[in-house]
Amino acid sequence: MTLPPLSDLISQGRGQVPADLVLRGGRVFDLITGALIPGDVAICGGVIVGVFDSYEGREIIDVTGKILVPGFIDTHLHIESSLVTPYEFDRCVTPHGVTTAICDPHEIANVCGLEGIHYFLDASAETVMDIRVQLSSCVPSTHMETAGAELDAADLAPLKDHPRVIGLAEFMNFPGVLWQDPGCMAKLEAFRGRHIDGHAPLLSGRDLNGYIAAGIRTEHEATTAAEALEKLRKGMRVLIREGSVSKDLHALAPILTERSAPYCSFCTDDRNPLDIAEHGHLDYLIRTAIALGCPPLAVYRAASLSAAEAFGLKDRGLIAPGKRADIVVLPDLESCHPEMVFAGGVRAGDTAFAARKIIPPVARHSVKAPRIEPGDFRTGGNRTETPVIGILPGKIITQHLTFDIAPEGGDKRPDLTRDLVKIAVIERHGKNGNRATGFVQGFGLQAGAIASTVCHDHHNIAVVGVDYADMALAANRLGEIEGGFVVVQGGKVLAELALPVAGLMSLKPFEEVRDDLAALRAAARSLGVVLEEPFLQLAFLALPVIPHLKITDHGMVDVDKFEVMP
Repeated sequence: MTLPPLSDLISQGRGQVPADLVLRGGRVFDLITGALIPGDVAICGGVIVGVFDSYEGREIIDVTGKILVPGFIDTHLHIESSLVTPYEFDRCVTPHGVTTAICDPHEIANVCGLEGIHYFLDASAETVMDIRVQLSSCVPSTHMETAGAELDAADLAPLKDHPRVIGLAEFMNFPGVLWQDPGCMAKLEAFRGRHIDGHAPLLSGRDLNGYIAAGIRTEHEATTAAEALEKLRKGMRVLIREGSVSKDLHALAPILTERSAPYCSFCTDDRNPLDIAEHGHLDYLIRTAIALGCPPLAVYRAASLSAAEAFGLKDRGLIAPGKRADIVVLPDLESCHPEMVFAGGVRAGDTAFAARKIIPPVARHSVKAPRIEPGDFRTGGNRTETPVIGILPGKIITQHLTFDIAPEGGDKRPDLTRDLVKIAVIERHGKNGNRATGFVQGFGLQAGAIASTVCHDHHNIAVVGVDYADMALAANRLGEIEGGFVVVQGGKVLAELALPVAGLMSLKPFEEVRDDLAALRAAARSLGVVLEEPFLQLAFLALPVIPHLKITDHGMVDVDKFEVMP
């Protein structure tokens, strides 16, 4: 957004000349007092210059009977996990009232390194919404996985003064912080005094104190009110998350009050186009929080003003003179159904989206896995005692379960009577060809296989299945379509979604991705899958910084001990 001359801002704010744009006849929700105040909103360029008064304008839009609130700010997400490019994310999400998105491009960075970060920085300058970038701190997230790239402090430091960069993204390797790993310490030192985003699930007590003392300011991994309250009391700003897999809003709603709202914000971390179509984005979080009993003033503060303050974005978060003209027009506060959205004074719609400059995609042909055979999914060993990942629906935290699984012919087989199915991770960046197998409980799978190259955060191939031949077909099909999601049964591909940009993002319009996801979900359910979002749930089973048991291409990972199991 190019700022208008100061003289124009002053003259239009005083009403000496007509404003560029006037929103006439509505009521502004004042997030300072909680009052609904009638009056026009005058806009010069992309800046609000007048409120609570009458104005003339070169363009006038009638919003009589409507309520105007500041644009919503998603404080933490990975646009890649929306499965579309930044441009399609913009077109999909901005109409839901999201005018600022603070993204961490560590998904694409784990595939192609700085090239992926530069792609997001360049694309963010062309979108209707304002996309801000946090520099990815954990590429890879730990030493217990094989990623496509590695970024250290020296790689990130040159970008810290980029105008679209806020700071250092979620510091997932919290054991590395507490144990003062040299690589972690170098990144913390490089960004000392700047914004550093946190990621510390279940961390508490003195360990949490030490983590926060490292300069980490925000955190989105709280899953209980008690956990969130401890983090709030210790000065962290809590980002209340409700994504496609991680759903914490109901658990954390009790902490969102008018007193705590200055230290609470919202994030999605992440929602895919199907969930956005069915439920919404931050607008869904807002109306759900209000329905759960949170005060509207607290909710709308968390959605805008508190988020802006948390990340140092002093130019937004209020409908007030001098602020960026990020405005959402609503019929009422409770339902939060945006009827018009202005981002930097630009009305979100087909005209604005068509005017954007599109940057060519990067990281094509990134799936370089070896050819997989059915026998690659055999799990050896003589011990019957077997670690099993236990899925908790709606959470990315998993259980560390143990079952007796007797080998048959030198292989531990899936056991459908106990919902024990095979899971495997296959290195796909062309680094070492690693393969690891294990067991998971919670999918409900009765036949076939599902596979994905969205596999946090290393984004290797993850496949879960009952039949080894179907698992091999699914894994190999991902290489043929440049990555994505696949559902297979009986030697046939039932449904698929190609994600050719780094194996993470589609080049299709979000509407087509939404429809493909619906077909994938239906195909997965036909195999017996009981999870609402099986593909992203599968992806998080490979993230070795989320307790308690995970799997990477190195093997089964005991996250509590922070080690690969023998």
